[in-house]
Amino acid sequence: MRNQTQLADPCARPVPRQRQGGSTLSSMGRWGDDEKAALVALLRTRPSGMSWPEITAEVADAGSALKVWEAHLEPSLFAEPEDALHSARTDIMAWSAQDFDFLTFYDDRYPAQLREVHQMPPVLFTRGHLVPDDKAVSVVGSRRASDEALANATAIATGLAGAGLTVLSGLAEGIDAAAHVAALGSGARTVAIIGTGIEKSYPAANRELQAEISGRGLVISQFWPDASPSKQSFPMRNATMSAYGRATIVVEASEKSGTRIQARVAVAHGRPVILLDSVARGTEWGNALIGRPGVFTAHTPDEAVEHAHRLATRLGDISHLLDAVDDL
Repeated sequence: MRNQTQLADPCARPVPRQRQGGSTLSSMGRWGDDEKAALVALLRTRPSGMSWPEITAEVADAGSALKVWEAHLEPSLFAEPEDALHSARTDIMAWSAQDFDFLTFYDDRYPAQLREVHQMPPVLFTRGHLVPDDKAVSVVGSRRASDEALANATAIATGLAGAGLTVLSGLAEGIDAAAHVAALGSGARTVAIIGTGIEKSYPAANRELQAEISGRGLVISQFWPDASPSKQSFPMRNATMSAYGRATIVVEASEKSGTRIQARVAVAHGRPVILLDSVARGTEWGNALIGRPGVFTAHTPDEAVEHAHRLATRLGDISHLLDAVDDL
């Protein structure tokens, strides 16, 4: 099985809900294995050097991965098209026997909020419980976090849990792990979006935490199941985390922290960003975001939770309104 990941531009413009053949991307259906196999084969072979977002957009427009496959693929020196399809079918059959779920963006169980952005992952692998309209808020920050930041992350995650919100993070060391642990300790739902395949654990120290989250919440990967972490995978993970959540809270970050990528992507996605004051005032990129639409600062964990609860509730009301308009 190929491990290749294709990097989408994490700061690309978001795309609005689209109508495809009279239906919306936020309300599709379910594909059979042949369509799924064609999508997997397209993602692996990348005809004409197409990127994953380009393949996803063309398949969505056509309403069929098989049609796109047949339109693009010709026999090559390396493998016949039928070989690639057969390999994809074999893998899908093997995945169905595992303890994780395989979803394409066309499946009705695919998280609808991910379809709202340009970088929506064409496939997902999940362990745990998918919840429609999950009211999730990202809690992110430094891997090498200070004691104060770890305490703030714990307080924020506990507050979000008390407000009935899902705590979303990336299962990294530091702030991510603290947020997940606090949510689990509060008996609340937590979702981890990881930068490896679903069969991997990174860092290895969080293997047990990952298993606990999958048993009590949800673990999501957008990479092939055996994919190792890479420099590309974490920006992709951050973009997906931004899209899945209704807001992002940045607890602590340095000038070169990968967290800044999620903050910038969230702004591009039109998702609210809440910066603790130390980030807003203590980093050039955080200071540059102050005053941007949808960017808020918080002096305390409680203030961050108040912002997140208000924004997540408001965005949920808007989402339901858009769904009602789409149904007209």
